[in-house]
Amino acid sequence: MYFLYTIIASLAVFFILKWLKKRRYCTDLRRLDGKTILITGGNSGIGKETAIALAMRGARVIIACRDPDKAEKAVREIKLKSHSLNVLHMELDLANLSSVREFCKSFLQREKKLDILVNNAGMPGVLEWTDNNFSMCFGVNHLGHFLLTNLLLPRLKECAPSRVITLTCSSYKYQKLDFQDLNYNQLPFFTYCRSKLANIYFSQEVARITEGKGVTSYAVHPGFVQSGWTCHYSILFRMLVQVIMWMFFVPCEIGAQTVIYCAVSDEAAKHSGGYFIDCRPATLRPFARDAAVAKKLWEASERLVNLA
Repeated sequence: MYFLYTIIASLAVFFILKWLKKRRYCTDLRRLDGKTILITGGNSGIGKETAIALAMRGARVIIACRDPDKAEKAVREIKLKSHSLNVLHMELDLANLSSVREFCKSFLQREKKLDILVNNAGMPGVLEWTDNNFSMCFGVNHLGHFLLTNLLLPRLKECAPSRVITLTCSSYKYQKLDFQDLNYNQLPFFTYCRSKLANIYFSQEVARITEGKGVTSYAVHPGFVQSGWTCHYSILFRMLVQVIMWMFFVPCEIGAQTVIYCAVSDEAAKHSGGYFIDCRPATLRPFARDAAVAKKLWEASERLVNLA
């Protein structure tokens, strides 16, 4: 009898976990032949799965990564899985603003088109510092992509209609920005949450300043994904989180679906500046829809990266 109860309980847990991880797939079959797509952090996780999916649709895909060896390995895998040879990598370190500027200079010289920019790369909650003395989360997740997007924005406008997709996280709701301490770096989870909130404000402001110019912008929460972010932590922490991720998190292929949706969907294009979860628009907390805060963050970011 106990054996039967164990079997029933195990099946119940299995189906509950399966239901919790249920997600939508992007069903839009639109081709992207002739399009050029840049994906930061495209050598692993959601970025790599996005690169595979978009390369399969005929796009020219460029992954921007810090480690050339890992990038080259990823390019081979993306080519193999997508059956496309039109995949390459360029070196980019978002933790170094000089690297971002050099990357953009090289990209604009080599590439005549940019149709979709996917700001995918990111750092989890770590108490480290960038080469420019910004907190790692704020510096990489927000400022690096802020500078990158600004320097590439003229090319995006030239190639309109074009899209900017920025990955964020639903954890934005646990913090608010403090403009007296944008470089906050005390509690790892909180510094991560603030950077993800900054991503949302950034995406909204991109939509505002490019309105009527053929560029649309989307913030995407991909869900909680079984990616390699735990590599920044101790072995014991990784072992614990791996179990949790296996139980509750979704594979990277599933996490990439909303990114793909925002890259190809006509329906998504109607919601520039929107926040997307599970291949559909979602509602943000009221404080995360404050246009005045988004504009203030944009202006502060311009000063911090010396664009103002």
